Amino acid sequence: MEKLNIPLSVPNLSKDIVPMIEECIETGWVSTGGRFITEFEEKVASYVGVEKAVGVQSGSAGLHVAYRVMGVEAGDEVICPTATFIATVNPMIYIGAYPVFMDCDDTLNMDLEKLEEFLENNGQWTMKNGKEVLINKNSSRIIKAICIVHVFGNPIDMVKVMEIAKKYKLKVIEDSAESLGSFYSKDGEKKAHTGTLGDIGIYSFNANKILTTGGGGMVVAKDKKILDKVRFLSVQAKTDPLYFTHDEIGYNYRLTNVASAFGVSQMNQLEGFIENKIKNYNLYKEAIKNIDGLEMLPFNEDTRANHWFYSIMVAKDKYGLDRDELLVKLNECGIQSRPLWGLMHDQKPLKQYEAYKIEKARHYVDNLLNIPCSTNLTSEQVEAVVGKLKGFKK
Repeated sequence: MEKLNIPLSVPNLSKDIVPMIEECIETGWVSTGGRFITEFEEKVASYVGVEKAVGVQSGSAGLHVAYRVMGVEAGDEVICPTATFIATVNPMIYIGAYPVFMDCDDTLNMDLEKLEEFLENNGQWTMKNGKEVLINKNSSRIIKAICIVHVFGNPIDMVKVMEIAKKYKLKVIEDSAESLGSFYSKDGEKKAHTGTLGDIGIYSFNANKILTTGGGGMVVAKDKKILDKVRFLSVQAKTDPLYFTHDEIGYNYRLTNVASAFGVSQMNQLEGFIENKIKNYNLYKEAIKNIDGLEMLPFNEDTRANHWFYSIMVAKDKYGLDRDELLVKLNECGIQSRPLWGLMHDQKPLKQYEAYKIEKARHYVDNLLNIPCSTNLTSEQVEAVVGKLKGFKK
């Protein structure tokens, strides 16, 4: 069998970073201080349309601080999707909070109809410490927040999310780890970027993301006080940095200058990355629509999604192979592909937590396949992947 080498999603780096890394070395600013941190934060903030942003060491670190700044405490509940990567959930566990897992809809994002149904049927208003709070009738715990995920860069209906959150007085954390560059539009006019419509949002710059700093993340919010608190907690909560006074428990979560230099370079290329992503997605979509038994998942209307990952659904009765059989064949010939993450409520350390009517997510975890989508993927590589998809059909 012909052996190809087409990875799923890899960094796309350019040599304009070299002088910036040399500057970091020459000046000694290689850690959590230096001009590139500020420049990267300013570039991200300007790009997504907020006044300020705070760089942190990872998307997970950003989520950890975001949950805390949003007032999530030990014993509280946070509603989150079961169809997500575990990094969405782990930081709330660090705090001692309880996830409540929600099903996905056909966009892979949280099923907002089930979310509203859950809150209507299982939520109960009560007074605690002189404040009206929503508790879960099943557990008697306070429901504090919703964490939504724009899965694979596909923007969820944030208007609906915020309507629900307002009705039930819940904070909204936007896990936008995968969706930097995705925004809402109407009649071709840009409206708002993902990450900026909830109370707080985070982005990830892990190696497989659309923009990478090797690691790293960014926290954004429109409320300056929220970001001031994020920044404060991310540098060990120094109340008086000169005399090393600490009035709270903080974290060593600040983004480094070296990582930020990569970020500055990557931000200059981001729109080009997305343009190539969209071009290749359309090439795939046009070809795959002619392969019976395979279907390319669409991105939501009235959005400009960053098209981070490309997903196909495999119907064995028409294609002749099931998803797992196709997964093995593609990887054997050097085309890296992967299934959807294992559902969160199925994970060993998370099975104890409540899951609400999980139905559709199971269908996607059994039948979905992600195919190569790097920002430097070529049209020839797309043709090679499509050729194998055609050739494997029975």
